[in-house]
Order: sequence, then structure tokens, then C-alpha cells
Amino acid sequence: MVPTPITVRVPAKLNLHLSVGDSRSDGYHELVTVFQALSLVDEITIRTADEPGLDVRGEGAEVTPTGADNLAWRAVTELAHHCGRDPANPGVRVSLNKGIPVAGGMGGGSADAAATLLALNSLWRLEMGREELAEVAGRLGSDVPFALQGGTALGTGRGERLVPVLARHTYHWVIAMNEEGLRTPDVYGELDRLRQTSSNRVGDVEPVLEALASGDPRELALLLGNDLQAAAVSLRPVLRRTLRAGVDAGALAGIVSGSGPTCAFLCTDEEAAVRVAAELSGAGVCRTVRVAQGPVPGARLVGDDKADRPTPPQVHA
Repeated sequence: MVPTPITVRVPAKLNLHLSVGDSRSDGYHELVTVFQALSLVDEITIRTADEPGLDVRGEGAEVTPTGADNLAWRAVTELAHHCGRDPANPGVRVSLNKGIPVAGGMGGGSADAAATLLALNSLWRLEMGREELAEVAGRLGSDVPFALQGGTALGTGRGERLVPVLARHTYHWVIAMNEEGLRTPDVYGELDRLRQTSSNRVGDVEPVLEALASGDPRELALLLGNDLQAAAVSLRPVLRRTLRAGVDAGALAGIVSGSGPTCAFLCTDEEAAVRVAAELSGAGVCRTVRVAQGPVPGARLVGDDKADRPTPPQVHA
């Protein structure tokens, strides 16, 4: 009897605070970050197949790798190895329906890997708990464990060590996608170069946690910070115009998401977010604008009834 295909919905991530330490001996940087999962999602469907492989459609499909270097496929081989299956012949096909920008600093690849782990856990009936899945996730990438957990969380180490954070508010965001992605290693490399002549760093994380607990978006807006923003802007100077345009359109604040080049703008409420998105889409400073909200849950199995599937508004610039 052929198992029913398994579909998982998984959210994008946004770094509300990203403090980057010096480079470690293993090549990573020590991080202190506050993640928030947003309603911008990818959906991953996995089914048994005689011809294993991966296919992609949706946002950025034309530039998404479909071979062994795709993080979702790496999740297949890593989990197969972990549970004693043949990594060279896992017998599954992975279909990605992408809504998260590729190489946009919103953790799309990590989200796909997390969703793949959760789907395979169900398809293969492994009955692995979230903690064991998170252990495998941490071997795949720094952001993969958070994509499993979702919500709002404090991340330390490489970002893989997580503690849930209380957030007393639904936060409304406008997401401005750039024409072309940025490679995360390139942005970290640029940060290291800039730090040879500058010591500017974001502040302590505690005020951010207090602002989230208060539930006041205006208070949070004053504290958004990302050490990678200067590096992303250095590599992609047009981001200065994007960040300025979003604030001019009425956002409380704007920030480069992770390693960029996607920019996120915090708004007072849903109506304000729609207004900002409409104005920003006509400013000529980004490719596409979307409205999102957070926090939302991490990777979740999708049932037969998909009526609850979120469809964030989209405005093409």
C-alpha cells in the first residue's frame, strides 16, 4: 500500500535583533538573535517514488537548486542516514511550492529543510519527537531548528540554541523583495571586512525582549537592529533607497532581514501595513511587496482540508 503524500507548511523567519560576534574557529560567527516566524510560507509535499528527486515551483523557482546542494534534499539524506535508511536511494520525491524569497535573508532554504524533516518523520513513520528532529535540524543549518519551532525565540550559538520568547502582540510587516538575492557567506565576509575599520554593533538584546513582552509595536520599532545590515547595504546600495522609502510610506521602522537583501517594515496595524505596501510598491525600489504578520507557528503538517491556508496579499512593484 503506497503511503499518502505528506504536505507541510513552514514559515519564513525575520531577525528582529541580530548581534554578530567575531568569527569562530569553526568558521561560524557567535550570534545573539531574536527570531520571529512570519505568515509568508513555503509548502513542501513528499511522496514515495521510484525516481527520487526534487522539483520547485513558485517564488524564485528558476534560481532554486534542485540537486544535492538543495537544503531540502540534504535534509532527506541526513534523516535517512540518521534513521538507518539508504541515503543514496531514499525512495522519495520532494515538491517545493515556494512563497519565501530565495537568498533573501528570510530562511527559505532552512524552512524547506525543516519541513522536509517533519514530512519524512510522518511518511516514514519514524515517531521522532521535536527534540530529536531539532538535533538533526541543527546539523543542517543554523536557522533550521527555528523553522521547526516557529513563534518568537531567542537564538544563541550559531542561532541553533533556542529559548521561546513571550510576544504579547500580533506584529504587522511589509516585506519588500529585491530583484536579486545575496549569498549569506558573502554578507558575513563583507561584515568582517567592514569591521576592520568600524566597530559599530547593535545594542543589548534585553530591551528587545522587554518590548516584545509589552506588545507595543512602536516600542519594538525603536529597537530593531541587525549587524549584517551595513554589509548587505554595502553589497547592494539600492537597499538604502528601499529602507528610506518604506519609512517615508508610513512604516514605524525598516530593517534588512538577516543577510538580506529582503527588507521588512514594521507597521502599527494591518490597515497601516496594507497602505505602506501599496505606496512602497509604486516607489520603484523593490521587485515585489507582500504583507505578513507574526508570530506564527513553525513547520506544521497540512490536513486534507486546506481552507485555512494563509494567502498573504501580494503587490507587484
